[in-house]
Amino acid sequence: MAINLISKLVNGVKGGVVGTLKGSADIGSSSVKVLKDLTVSSVKGVGELVSTGISVPASIVSGAISGVSELGVTVVHSIKGVVNGAIQGAVESGIKQDDAVKGTVAQAVLTAKNLGLDVADVAVEAVKGAVDGVKQIGGDSVSATKDAVFAAMDAAKEIGGESFNSVQTALQNSVDGAKNIISEIRK
Repeated sequence: MAINLISKLVNGVKGGVVGTLKGSADIGSSSVKVLKDLTVSSVKGVGELVSTGISVPASIVSGAISGVSELGVTVVHSIKGVVNGAIQGAVESGIKQDDAVKGTVAQAVLTAKNLGLDVADVAVEAVKGAVDGVKQIGGDSVSATKDAVFAAMDAAKEIGGESFNSVQTALQNSVDGAKNIISEIRK
């Protein structure tokens, strides 16, 4: 039952993104509000899954990225807005901040690999989007940065190959505080 609902959620968000953003001049900035609204309405539709935490935000990001890629725009530039909006909507719908951050960032990185995108670039944009989303809802941005970096690194490790090193380097060079967080991981 849960897998069926997750599949419906992914497809519903994908359809919502395509339908709402088709023809939009600036998909990156439009995606924040669209994803926030889609997330809120989607979570209401799968209320019993909210307790699973990470699965719902991850599914929303998966559907959104699929929808954005179907629109023929550069997906990497849209990731920040997708993650930002998904986190805002997830937290507004009752999902814990850390679950929303971990689920959205990890799924963005994993989906990037599946679409043949630059995993390191997507990881940076996803972490930045997570931190921005948490800031906009008045959450703990320090905790969000840490959770997002850990999620991106874990997803890159799962992908394997050079992904882990590429993501680590990109995060250290592009995300405030990532160097310190990554040093903690090494301890």
